[in-house]
Formats: sequence, C-alpha cells, structure tokens
Amino acid sequence: MKRIIQTALLAVCLVAVGWGAYQAALPPAPSLSRYVPPGALLYLQAKDFSSLLSDWDKSSEKASWVKSKNYGVFSQSRLLLRLQEAGEQFSKAAGLPADDLILHQVAGKQSALALYDIGKLEFLYVTRISSASAAQSPLWQSRSQFETRTAAGVNFFYRADAESGREVAFAQTGDYLLLATRQDLMAGALQLIANNGSGHSIEEEAWWQRPVAASGVPGDLRMILNLEKIVPTPYFRSYWIQRNVTDMKQYSSAISDLTRSGSEYREERLLFKKTAASQDASANQDSAAVADLLRFVPQNTGVYEAKANPAPKDSLNLLTVKILAPHLGPAGVQKLAPQVSLGSGETGSISDLETRIEEAPSQNPASSENQKGLETILSQHKVLAQLQFQETQRDSAGVFVRIHSVIAFSSEANWNEQEVRAALSDFVRPGLTSGELGVSWKSASGYGVLDGLWSLAVAVRGKYLIISDDPALLSAILANLNQKQSASSAAYAAGFSHQSERENFASLAKFLSVGAQSYGSPDFFSENVASLSFALENVASQKILVRDAADRQTQTVTYEWAR
Repeated sequence: MKRIIQTALLAVCLVAVGWGAYQAALPPAPSLSRYVPPGALLYLQAKDFSSLLSDWDKSSEKASWVKSKNYGVFSQSRLLLRLQEAGEQFSKAAGLPADDLILHQVAGKQSALALYDIGKLEFLYVTRISSASAAQSPLWQSRSQFETRTAAGVNFFYRADAESGREVAFAQTGDYLLLATRQDLMAGALQLIANNGSGHSIEEEAWWQRPVAASGVPGDLRMILNLEKIVPTPYFRSYWIQRNVTDMKQYSSAISDLTRSGSEYREERLLFKKTAASQDASANQDSAAVADLLRFVPQNTGVYEAKANPAPKDSLNLLTVKILAPHLGPAGVQKLAPQVSLGSGETGSISDLETRIEEAPSQNPASSENQKGLETILSQHKVLAQLQFQETQRDSAGVFVRIHSVIAFSSEANWNEQEVRAALSDFVRPGLTSGELGVSWKSASGYGVLDGLWSLAVAVRGKYLIISDDPALLSAILANLNQKQSASSAAYAAGFSHQSERENFASLAKFLSVGAQSYGSPDFFSENVASLSFALENVASQKILVRDAADRQTQTVTYEWAR
C-alpha cells in the first residue's frame, strides 16, 4: 500500500510539473488592442477588470466615500447628471437597466475600452470571459428582443432608440464578449477577431504606436490618449480639472500605467510633444539641482515642491506670497454672482465726504521700491532650482492651526548673506515698523533671525539660500545639509504627507469657514474636500517626479498606503 501511495504521489507531481511547463510554453494572450477599430480618442485596458472591480466594491474607501459630503456634491454635479441621462438612454435602447449588476456580469479578465466620441459616449468594450459566464448575463438572455445581424460570419445583436438615437450592440465569439454603441464598431471588431487581428486597427495609428513603443510592461491599468483630438474638444475644456488646456496643446499623445504592489501604487506617465524642443547642458544641470535640494526636505514634511530653472519674477513672487507678505497676491477667481444688499436705498454715508478723490490710493506695504533690492539679487544669481515646503502646527492649546514655510534656492554662484539680509529688511520694513524696530538681524545657531516679534530667519551656505518664517524648520533644513542625494534628476518634484496633514487641514478649514455662506451646498474645504480626505485616510502620502526630454515628458506618481 505504501508503495502504491508513493507511486500515486509521484504521478501527481509529474503531471503538475508537466502542466506547469506546458503553461509556461504557451504564448501570452494577444493584446485586445489588435481587435479595436481605428479612430478612437482614448484606449483603456485592464489586466483583470473583474478583480479590480471586486477590490473596489470590498474596499473601505468606497464604503466611506459613498456616505461622504464629497459624494453628495458629486452626485449633484452636472457631469454625473449628464452621465446618468446617457445611462437612462442606453437602458431604454437596450431594454434593461445599465446598472452595477450589468457591469459586474460583463466584467471579465483582460478587458479593453475604446472611446470614440466624448459627447455622444460612443465606445467599444471587449473582454475575455468564458462563454458559459457570458450566457448567464441578462444581456445575453435578452437577445431575442434585439435584431440579429452578422459580421465576419458571427451573429451580433442590435437595438436602437429612435427618440435619443442611442444604439446598443453586443456579441459573443469564442471567449470574447463585445459591447458597442455603434454597429459599425461591432462589425469592425468582429472582423478583426475573425482575421486574428489582421486588418486596420488602432495599432496602426501613430498616437497609439509611439507611446506603446516607448513604454514598458503594461500595468494593472493602462490608458493611452490621442491628445491631438481630445484637447480641442469643448468637453475637455469644460471638465478637465487642471484647467491647463494651453499647456496640454503641446502634446500629441500620452500613456499612463498604474501598477499596484503591496502598500504602493505607482503610476508611470509619458507625454509626447508634437515638436521636439532643443535642450542644452544647462537643462541637465537644473534637473540635478532639483534632486540636490530634495535632500533638504525633512521626513514627513506636509507639502513640498521643487522646480528647476525658475524665473526671477517667479522666485520673488513665491517668497512674497509664502513668507514675506502672504496677505498679498491675486484674489481668487469668483465663480458665484455677487450678493447685493439693497438696504433702504442709501448710496453713501457722511464719512464718504472725508475721502479725498484727487489722491492716488495708498500702496501695498511691499511696494516695487522696497522689492527692488531682493529682485536685483535674484536676477543677478542664476537660480538653478527652488524648493518650498510647508507644514501645519497646532498651538500649545491645540486650538489654532498655523502654517509655516521654508524656501530654499540653489544658484550657480555663492550668495552674499549681508546683501540678502539687507534686501529682506528693506522688503518687510514698511509692513512692520516706521523705523528700524524689529528689522535688525541677530545670529542664532548658524543663521540670522529678526530681532523683533516676527522670527523671520535666513541662512546662507555657499550656493544655498534658505529663508523661513520658523527658525525650527530652518534648523531642520540645515541638519540635512550633509544628507546624501537619494532622488534622481528631475525638472519638477512634489510630495504631500496626507497622513500627517489630514487632521490639521480639516480643523483649519472648519475654522475658516465659520460664518461663510454656503449657498445650500456643503462648505468646499471643511466639508466637501475634508470628507474626501477622510474617505482616503489610508493613503499616507503622494509623490511626483517629472523629467523633461526634448520630445517627451516623464511623470512618476507614487501613492503610499498606510495599511
């Protein structure tokens, strides 16, 4: 008996090894893009769409988000209402609801979605799913209510709604389930599948070929965009949240791969320029300077941003808005109509008679004359890179939240500390004193600090100039001067410690929104954004590195999860 068991176990092992070798020898499944007709604006593919959908449904983030103020605002947004209207039209055309149930039943393993028209939501969806699973879906079981048509010897099922003009077509061939909103897209896809990918597909188009050739192995999710066609559309201008349409016009196509790995999600983006820009050796020097400044950033800093080759005007504006005169700067764009108080009809008051109309209005404390010294210094030094970082701190009573900032500059030549101190004193004097009280400098632990109530601090270390409104933060920077450079060269880098800043942000936003009119909607920062922040409380931090080349821009975005 013992020998029989040993023989059986050996046979099982041999079968397992043989099956494993057979599986390894099988060629990888062809990309679904070879079955997608040309003309798409966007192509999205997933390695395992069913698993991604399942993970999202089981996540605590989804459970928290659907109960949040942010979701409540989103559910009333024009974008979602438009999508819901389109969904109702598709449901009417298909004869069954286009809801989450249908989505789960047509979610296979490898899946692809190609979008052909943003406004009309014309798309083709292809997924690998067993014919037995597809046959269980309500969509397949309702095929008798559809017209039967044929393409490449395969039947597909088609319906149209005369009122909305929406079309719905679906088909099952082999282990492929196809869903389309135009019958020509369905026919084209079936023809490509029948010819094993031979024929005209998006793989022949330049906007698709260039990104795919330059990228590596696809991530769990891959998105490829035809920016030459997407950017000019009115929908892009209306709904693109970054509002940087002018910047996006320089790119012809882009690709983004999202890879999930343990507690890290990493997104690799490539944006390809329409025209290659000339780059000299100084661009590499500036990018290296950004990486050099990043070693100064203390661990768990709230927010930091570093950029290469800033203009002197931009550097001065950064210093002004973040540290020297934060109350100055452009007013925010108002998107609501002004509120008019009608009162009892008065158009003025007695005190208005004391207003002299022949005199120019008073100037800001930081006038152009007071800025001249600092502006001259920044113009004379070739600033290779600048770094800013901020963090919030509670006061000793735990009531108020204060924001402190540090700005560091790296230049080609060494800075003159005495000149910098004098220029800073000239800049801040009008807003602090009518004389010299509080604008003289005293030395403290290797840096200079104003001797008044405001502890503005400055330090010069050769080519590095560091300015802060908090001496403790400046000391933390100086402590990192001997740290080794860990980041690679980049034109831009930024990071956000969501875990350390989430509570303080919500507290500060709530305090600032007291007495503000919400016009019936949740307060934007203290309720809307704060609720999204708490729904994503497991996201510990986010970092981005941007590298520029002559013909492309590379962006690496990393999300760290606390769990």
